Amino acid sequence: MASTAQWVAGARPRTLPAAAAPVAIGTGAAAQVDAFDWLPAVLALGVALALQVGVNYANDYSDGVRGTDLDRVGPLRLTASGIARPGQVKAAAFGAFGVAGLLGLALCAVSGHWWLIAVGAVSMLAGWYYTGGKRPYGYAGLGEAGVFVFFGLVATLGTTYTQADRITWPAVLGAVGVGLIACALLMVNNVRDIPTDAVAGKRTLAVRLGDRRARRLYALWVVLPVLLGLACAVWNPWAILVAVLLLPAVLLATTVIAGARGRALIPVLAGTGLFELAYGVLLGLGLAL
Repeated sequence: MASTAQWVAGARPRTLPAAAAPVAIGTGAAAQVDAFDWLPAVLALGVALALQVGVNYANDYSDGVRGTDLDRVGPLRLTASGIARPGQVKAAAFGAFGVAGLLGLALCAVSGHWWLIAVGAVSMLAGWYYTGGKRPYGYAGLGEAGVFVFFGLVATLGTTYTQADRITWPAVLGAVGVGLIACALLMVNNVRDIPTDAVAGKRTLAVRLGDRRARRLYALWVVLPVLLGLACAVWNPWAILVAVLLLPAVLLATTVIAGARGRALIPVLAGTGLFELAYGVLLGLGLAL
């Protein structure tokens, strides 16, 4: 039986910045038009975090029962390692999705935008079918597209909309930027797993593009968001704060392009997560000031 610490590790806490960053940017964009409201912001953060944990457990379950995770480098896999039964991991995924759903209902009630229930339902279905179901879209090279839409556009613009009742250009630029970083986070993870994914029949975008082109795309996805953040200075000069991330972006991109692989990519994965969190905090703060 898995211990509490192993369940926490299985939730992959290092991926949680991917959930928090878009909420920070969306809230900053709302504050930029004097529409900040702490309660919708907190509820949006709760929804995003719960969805991320649900997706992580769902991936652990689906990849584990397919045998994709039998020979992997990286964080603990509960299902593949055998320390937790598949049914338990599946239940944990549905439990996290349930928490996200309850918080989402509260967010709809507070904001008055009940049509967002449909958006939440689609988000949960996307989280499950990323690696679940008979034809998971993550196995067809569409994982980055899903991440960009739901952990970039939907999370950021939804956060702004539930506070400001409208979408602003800084919110859009920030949503695209943080979505690209989320894609970079998934890409570097998949670059690390190219050898095992190819054998298992998991045709991720990294597998389809090949090692060299996948690494170049990762580099683009960590550098371009900084430029998009700087463009937000047109609406608020304090957005220039994101300029301090240009050097970390270049360092991350250089490390990946230079050919780091296997366990050498684990620090890059962690660094990309921290980079995304810093991007969300700095751009959100820059827009709010």
